[in-house]
Amino acid sequence: MKYYCLLFTIFLLSCGQRNKEHKMVFRYNQPEGIPSLDPAFAKNQAIMWAVRQIYNTLVEPDSMLNIRPSLATRWEVSEDRRTYRFYLRNDVYFHDNEIFPGGKGRKMTAADVAYSLRRIMDPATASPGAWIFNGTVDSASGFQAINDTTFQLTLLQPFHPIMGILSMQYCSIIPHEAVEKYGKDFRKHPCGTGPFKFHYWDEGQALILHKYDRYFEKDEAGNRLPYLDAVKVSFVDSKGTEFLLFRQGQLDFINDIETSFKDEVLTKQGHLKKEWEGKIALITAPYLNTEYFGIVMDSSKPGVKDSPLRDIRIRQAINYGFDRVKMMTYLRNSIGIAATSGFVPAGLPSFDTTQVKGYTYNIAKCRQLLKEAGYPEGKGLPPIKLVSIPIYADLANYVANQLQEVGIPVQVEVIQKGTLMDQVAKSAVPFFRASWIADYPDAESYLAMFYSKNPAPPNYTRYNNPAFDQLYEKALLETNDSIRYKLYQEMDQMVIKDAPVVPLFYDISVRFRQMNVTGLTSNGLNLLELRRVKIE
Repeated sequence: MKYYCLLFTIFLLSCGQRNKEHKMVFRYNQPEGIPSLDPAFAKNQAIMWAVRQIYNTLVEPDSMLNIRPSLATRWEVSEDRRTYRFYLRNDVYFHDNEIFPGGKGRKMTAADVAYSLRRIMDPATASPGAWIFNGTVDSASGFQAINDTTFQLTLLQPFHPIMGILSMQYCSIIPHEAVEKYGKDFRKHPCGTGPFKFHYWDEGQALILHKYDRYFEKDEAGNRLPYLDAVKVSFVDSKGTEFLLFRQGQLDFINDIETSFKDEVLTKQGHLKKEWEGKIALITAPYLNTEYFGIVMDSSKPGVKDSPLRDIRIRQAINYGFDRVKMMTYLRNSIGIAATSGFVPAGLPSFDTTQVKGYTYNIAKCRQLLKEAGYPEGKGLPPIKLVSIPIYADLANYVANQLQEVGIPVQVEVIQKGTLMDQVAKSAVPFFRASWIADYPDAESYLAMFYSKNPAPPNYTRYNNPAFDQLYEKALLETNDSIRYKLYQEMDQMVIKDAPVVPLFYDISVRFRQMNVTGLTSNGLNLLELRRVKIE
C-alpha cells in the first residue's frame, strides 16, 4: 500500500511539474472502466476510445463518415469487387517496446496487417469481433502480404460494407511479437502505431498515455501530430461524481451527463442554460446509436419458452403502449430523437420515415392487441421482468409505469452494466435494455443484429426469420446504393413488425468540454478524436 501511495504521489507531483512546463494533458473519465487494451476485444465504447489512441487501422472515417486513408495511402478494387489491394505508408513505426531488438519500435509492414486481421478470426483469440468477417473472408487465404507495402484482401463474395468494417477498432494493426511475448496479458501491454503510446495503467485507478514522438501524421502546416503531450483516463464509477470533477476543472471533457444534473445544465429543448454559458461548452451531434429493449426469441433459452413475450401481439402491444416523444422531452431534455420509425437510426442515408413505419403511442391499439392475445385489459397477463442498468433505470421505470396503466405488468430490475452485458451475450435475460452503436456508417451494421447466422454479438435477440436472411444476403451482394437501401428498408420494416426489439430513441451525442479545450470534434460514431486537440 505504501508503494502504491508513493507511486500515486510521484504521479501527482509529475502532473504538477508538467503543468508548470505548460505540458498539455487531456483528462477524461471512463465510469465503466476499461477491461482490455487489446483491440481484438474492442467491443464497447470504453475500449474503443482508449484503443483508438494507441493503434491505427488501414482506413478510418472522417467527420462526415466518409472512409479516408490511414495506414493505407490508397487502394484498388477488382471489377468483381472481391479483391481489395491496399498500398501502405512506408513511414510508420510501432511504439518503442521491449519486444523489439534494442527496445526500438520497428517498421509496420503488410505482414502485420495480415497477422492482425487473421488473428481476429482465430478461435484461439476468442475475439468478440470474430463475426465481422463471418462468411466474408477465408482466414487461410483471404489476408495476404504481397510485399512490405502491399496488402491484399480477398472476399468470398462482394460485401459492400467491408471498407467500413476495416475502419473498426477490432481491425487495428498490432505487432505479432507483442502477442507472442505477453499472450493473454497483451490486454495490459499494448503496442501500436497510434498517436499515443502506453505508459502506465493501474486498473480501476488511472490509465496514462504519452505522446508518440515518431507518429507519422502531420497537420496542414507540417507540424507533427498529436498536439497533446499526454492523456489521463480516470475510472470514477459515478456519473454524478464525474460531473462534479468536471465542474471543478479536474476533467477536460465528459461524455453525456448524469440524469440528476440534466435539468440543472440543460433546457428541455436540449440547450445550455444561461447560467452555464461561457463556463463550459456543449457539443451535440447526430450519433449512430439506437437505444432499445431487446426480447430473446429463442424458446430454448432460459425463461423464454413460457414467457408472454413469445406472443407477437404482446411484443407489439408493448411497442404501442408508451409515449416516446414525452419520454425524450422530460427524461432526456430532448437529447435524442424518439424512435418512431425503424431500428436503423437517423443519420444514415437509408433512413426514411416514409418507407419504414414504426410504433407511435396508441393506447387503443395496445388494448386491442392485449384482447386478441387473450388478456383483455391485461387480465391474467403474468408479470414481465425488464432488466436495465442504473443510468437507464429512469427510462425503464417510465416505460413500465405507462405499460402498467394499460394492463401490462412490467417489473424493472436494475443490475450493473458489466453483469447485464455478460448475461445478454449468453441470452440469459429474456427482456433487457441495450444499445447498438454503429460499427461503421452503413445500415448493415444494424441489420446484422437480426441475421440468424450471426451469434451474439451481434444477434442478441436470437432473431431467426428465413425471409429476413434472404433479403440480408441479397443486400450484401447489391452494388447499386438505391436498390440496397430499398432492401435495407424492407428488412427494417420486417423487424419492426416482428418486434424482437422495442426501439426507444435514436441518440444524439452530448459532450461537455472546458472552455480552454480546442480541436475536439465529433462524428456519427461518437469516436474520441484527440490528434488535433489543444489545451490553451
